[in-house]
Amino acid sequence: MPVGITILLAFQLIGEIIAYALQGVVPGPVIGMTLIFLTLSLLKGRLPGFEAATMTTSRVLLANLGVLFVPAGVGIIQHLDLLARRGPALLAVILVSTLATLIVTVFTFLATKRLMGMREHD
Repeated sequence: MPVGITILLAFQLIGEIIAYALQGVVPGPVIGMTLIFLTLSLLKGRLPGFEAATMTTSRVLLANLGVLFVPAGVGIIQHLDLLARRGPALLAVILVSTLATLIVTVFTFLATKRLMGMREHD
């Protein structure tokens, strides 16, 4: 498992370096995941040790992913009084921002559709 973690972290590091070079256009972890996906896809069966190490470690990490959310849950429970005081304001902000996001998304889609010369019923 240490080999698998090392491989995963190496790909994340490579992704972070590329993201830094691209000035943050795409997040480093996304680039790293894409690179490891391409590597595993292109070299399927050629590097069995590499494949086994990354797959085993990935399965263990995914099986225990819930543990990573415990600190956030504890933080929420510790600040329930703050949530009770500011809850209505937080709810209003979440609802308004969600609605604004949906409206902007629709108008962006319609503008893109017009720019591409697509008709209403294509």
